[in-house]
Amino acid sequence: MPLAATGALVAQAAEARTAVAAFNVITLEHVEAVVAGAEAVDAPVVLQISENAVKFRYGRLLPLARAAVAAAEQATVPVALHLDHVQSDDLLRQAADAGFSSVMYDAAHLPYADNLAATRAAADWGHAQGLWIEAELGEVGGKAGQAPLDAHAPGARTDPDEARAFVAESGVDALAVAVGSSHAMTSRTATLDHDLLHRLALAVDAPLVLHGSSGVPDGELTRAVAGGIAKVNVGTALNAAMTRAIREFLAAHPAAVDSRKYLSVGREAMADTVSRLLTVVRTAPGPDTSGTHSP
Repeated sequence: MPLAATGALVAQAAEARTAVAAFNVITLEHVEAVVAGAEAVDAPVVLQISENAVKFRYGRLLPLARAAVAAAEQATVPVALHLDHVQSDDLLRQAADAGFSSVMYDAAHLPYADNLAATRAAADWGHAQGLWIEAELGEVGGKAGQAPLDAHAPGARTDPDEARAFVAESGVDALAVAVGSSHAMTSRTATLDHDLLHRLALAVDAPLVLHGSSGVPDGELTRAVAGGIAKVNVGTALNAAMTRAIREFLAAHPAAVDSRKYLSVGREAMADTVSRLLTVVRTAPGPDTSGTHSP
């Protein structure tokens, strides 16, 4: 089917009081696994390509992006393409012509005023190209090349008053918030600040996004969606599933050299992970926003 739009999928999820899951992809096997996992549970999904993934692919966006577009167009469920954690303005400006309907522009490492100015400029440019723009406020931490961060440290969390002003002044379409998760977690032990999330959902007139969801247990994800999260980002969980499956296969077949044998096992493991997480975020009861705006 035709490429879906990220903004439309997020809006539909928010209206249904659930969340759409967005999975970061690095290889063609990732792309195929995400689509297969979504088809298995008949759920819409977002394929995300990060700036770090582009760097891994020799700095070239189009090869993986075109593969993702082709996979999405042959899928039996709605699939959108999102460019994730973009700090390079040059990369941002490649998005509209590469099949992306949305971009997460990441200036969260900058002081508030600089983050706001950079994000405002990115949103203005992106909206002129028809792109849906996501930004981040607070410090989720854990991204490649970033200094270690305690997600529970004072000042790391997103402030509701700042978030309200940031969204209004930047013009972004969605906001990733820091409520206790962290990127690149390999254990599912994160504890979220649900009281803060509730206050953010009341304060911000835009969908909220949870980054670092690989480290969040199912129960915490369910509560996060109930608290107002409309988009859930997952990356490390796919890599962990793929790596574990390949290690087990090679341990059992030490003479194997045909990469299709172990890559297919890794792809299947990722697809299973996608199906499970999609089921979690789609069945989570969303927030009761009676008397308030929908986050």
